[in-house]
Amino acid sequence: MFPFSDASLQHRTLPYVTMALISLSVLVFLYEMTLGGSGTLTGSSSLDLDIFFLKWGFIADELTAEQPFRNLRTGIGLVSIETPVHTVFTIFSSMFIHGGFMHLAGNMMFLWVFGDNIEDRLGHLRYLVFYLIAGSAATLSQWVIDTSSQTPLIGASGAISGVLGAYLVIFPYNRIKALIIFYLITVVEMRAIWLLGAWFIWQLIQGSMSLGLANSVNVAFFAHVGGFVAGMAMASVYKLVKGEQVIPGRGGSSRGGGGNPWDYWHQAGRGRH
Repeated sequence: MFPFSDASLQHRTLPYVTMALISLSVLVFLYEMTLGGSGTLTGSSSLDLDIFFLKWGFIADELTAEQPFRNLRTGIGLVSIETPVHTVFTIFSSMFIHGGFMHLAGNMMFLWVFGDNIEDRLGHLRYLVFYLIAGSAATLSQWVIDTSSQTPLIGASGAISGVLGAYLVIFPYNRIKALIIFYLITVVEMRAIWLLGAWFIWQLIQGSMSLGLANSVNVAFFAHVGGFVAGMAMASVYKLVKGEQVIPGRGGSSRGGGGNPWDYWHQAGRGRH
């Protein structure tokens, strides 16, 4: 699923925090390319890039043991991988590191489509705090599932999952346009409550199937789940403080009128994926 537009909502202010978060992630990725070369685009790695991930990605076992990894044994001897800051800081630094171009592009597309309207609704500073808290909750959710993992956790998807959770609470009936690639290449336009709800259920299913398979699964599904739940919780509190219904009626936040929540569906093309 690749959302590319929220069809019935326009933000009122320039989403410069969202733009800054995207820009920072892109800049970090460009730096990664100086370490891993063109292979970084396809997710290939190099020793220098691996060291960067180990230093600045979040490693669950470091937090559990309250002791950072210091050295990595390689073919050229011991190499220092000790993080120059406290392990807790990597909860935040890991949000801006990505393992390949598609990892970066997918996350930034989600952030751009959904983040600008959450920033518009919460305000710039509250949105930034919200984003960092959601990302932290996501990382710690994955840590709870596998406290002994020695694999660096990287990527913005946990924080962005929080944005999706908030979007579901604040704009449940807004229409989202998304590209679906599953045997058929299809463009759908449906309510956020259905699209994001289905996405969340899929993360739960995939996460449940990944339990006990930590060494063979490279997606932190429970970070997505934890971030999404945290985003929903914070958005619900925000609406309660504002005196709004947590779950508005059909004529509430959607700005899109009534009708079937699936609303529009059309086939854009055919082909195998």
